[in-house]
Amino acid sequence: VQLQASGGGLVQAGGSLRLSCSGSGRTNWHMGWFRQAPGKERLFVAGITWNLGTTYYADSVKGRFTISRDKGKRTVYLQMSSLKPEDTAIYYCATGPLSLSESRPAYWGQGTLVTVSS
Repeated sequence: VQLQASGGGLVQAGGSLRLSCSGSGRTNWHMGWFRQAPGKERLFVAGITWNLGTTYYADSVKGRFTISRDKGKRTVYLQMSSLKPEDTAIYYCATGPLSLSESRPAYWGQGTLVTVSS
């Protein structure tokens, strides 16, 4: 399984950014995003079940971030809106057989840096 993340960049607070993660994940698994701020642990952000498209989020991003997937392109997206400086982090896509909010992913993609300026 290989995952390729893209879409990071610099954005002002209140702005939006969309991350993409393409790869050869397994069709009955979960895919999603984690983030790691400087000097902090890597934390779950959002997840989606590949087959049904059921979504789930960390409380810190609910109502601001939206995860979705395009089965044909085998890509998962993270649309981030109303960004805050505290959203600054390296964002990693990941996949695994169980809920990503409750278990460690089986595979990680490389990170993409998101910087939100105040």
